[in-house]
Amino acid sequence: MNEVKTPRKPMLYYILVVLLVLLTLNFLAVPFAKKQTIKEVSYSKFMDMTEAKQIDEVTIKDNKISFTKKGSNTIYQTGQMDDEGLVDRLHDSGATFTEDVDETMSPFLSFLLTWIIPIAIFWGLGVYMRRRMMNQNGGANSMMFGMGRSNAKVYVKSAEGIRFDDVAGEDEAKESLTEIVEYLHDPGKYKSIGAKMPKGILLVGPPGTGKTMMAKAVAGEANVPFFSISGSEFVEMFVGMGASKVRDLFKQAKEKAPCIVFIDEIDAIGKKRDGRFSANDEREQTLNQLLTEMDGFEDNTGVIILAATNRPESLDPALTRPGRFDRRVPVELPDLAGREAILKVHAKDVRIKEGVDFRKIARMASGASGAELANIINEAALRAVRDGRHEADQADLEESIETVIAGYQKKNAILTDKEKRTVAYHEVGHALVAALQSHSAPVQKITIIPRTSGALGYTMQVEQDNHYLYTKEEMLDQIATLTGGRAAEEIMFGTISTGASNDIQKATQTARAMITQYGMSDAFDMVALETQQNQYLGGDTTSTCSAETQREVDQQVTEIVRGQHEKAKRLLGENLPKLHRIAEYLYQKETITGEEFMDLLEEKE
Repeated sequence: MNEVKTPRKPMLYYILVVLLVLLTLNFLAVPFAKKQTIKEVSYSKFMDMTEAKQIDEVTIKDNKISFTKKGSNTIYQTGQMDDEGLVDRLHDSGATFTEDVDETMSPFLSFLLTWIIPIAIFWGLGVYMRRRMMNQNGGANSMMFGMGRSNAKVYVKSAEGIRFDDVAGEDEAKESLTEIVEYLHDPGKYKSIGAKMPKGILLVGPPGTGKTMMAKAVAGEANVPFFSISGSEFVEMFVGMGASKVRDLFKQAKEKAPCIVFIDEIDAIGKKRDGRFSANDEREQTLNQLLTEMDGFEDNTGVIILAATNRPESLDPALTRPGRFDRRVPVELPDLAGREAILKVHAKDVRIKEGVDFRKIARMASGASGAELANIINEAALRAVRDGRHEADQADLEESIETVIAGYQKKNAILTDKEKRTVAYHEVGHALVAALQSHSAPVQKITIIPRTSGALGYTMQVEQDNHYLYTKEEMLDQIATLTGGRAAEEIMFGTISTGASNDIQKATQTARAMITQYGMSDAFDMVALETQQNQYLGGDTTSTCSAETQREVDQQVTEIVRGQHEKAKRLLGENLPKLHRIAEYLYQKETITGEEFMDLLEEKE
């Protein structure tokens, strides 16, 4: 076992301590050394004391007149004025003219602060730098105060590390990374045929999908040291420090090879370089050093570089070309089977009641990332503890999904009778329009219990299987379902409320995407009118058409939404008895399941 020694403090530490002590002594000593006090008086008072011949010593300096009174240690001060007879009056009063008043600092301390301490500081820095240069290689002069050192966290070999079995729902990514593990175990098998492993592997995907955990699993399977650092940790205030950190990181990695270096959020230093002036030369120097280390003259055999990012489109082409980051491994949102597997992995650490249907929970959590699924399991366990139970059951897991999606129930939020009835008809309007169409997902649950996210109620629809492609008819039905809540309010109350704001946003976004991205418009055919950016971070869009075309797009979006709104009102108008019956039932119970909804829908009049 290696002995852990207390790190030796640098010379600068002791110099700063001495300086602090001296300054403290100065502040404490000056008040005692200074026997006189200063008192401000008016100029008229000064004239009166001069005429009364009470002035002892006078000093005129910096537009101020300082004087002392005979028989007193008090120093008086007043402002200087345009007084031609001042000198004659002072002479007649018998006052003595001096050049200066008391010093506020002793000569010894002034000499000490002016000469001795600065010389000692420079001498100490010189000794410190010489020692660092003797102990380190060529990059030592950039390691001052540890700023040029890599801050990478090192995870050494561990029997309890993360393995591929601990990472579920990303089978394709694991298959791509299995080669890396085999290479680290037996590089000779690949060298014998002349094959070379990729120097760099780029993990891309939305936040929370497990990119960092996947990198740790590779290190765990290979049983090699694992260096982990964030891209933002390379960027320092001083130019050159980031490049020094890159050199130091690769130096450490080569010493411990074979090993894995993981750089999280590499886009912080790997953004595209352009010809425009950039105030952050530090970032570009860091990127240049990283490119050199990955594709320089030295052989980095045994060092595999993994990097993760949510913004692969922003990376510099020199970083993603073959020979550097040769392979891109997507770590996408899990599908239905992947979500079920992830739930089961995280459920191993939680007491779950037997008979829980993880398949149903996975269907309800459509679109959830691995991190969100882990949070769902944890929320279910917390709910069980709050209820005084020792196991989480199916109801806990279903409620935890709603907690992650819409927030906790607002038990203290009391709606008026009119508001509660309006919300009931609004939510049933969504559900009924969805059920009356042939391309809508089945209704899983309807509730009018307010949530902390601001929702006064919601309708949950759950696809039975994975759904990757959407037809034009399905997207139109989605818009009709979104407008069903507002349509129900108009039919039943003859007015509209603010409750449809989120529905309006989603309907507009869907209609615009149909025209500008999916080519579902007869007028524009297969012409892309918008480009998508930040695919994994919300997918912002930028218009690529003229103002005249944009106006026509706006008109078509309005026509699509208006047409589906009219369709929703027509469907509800044709099924008014069902709307009344289901809404009243929901008003009384506040929450109904999909089965209860279908029973009420199919109930004969």
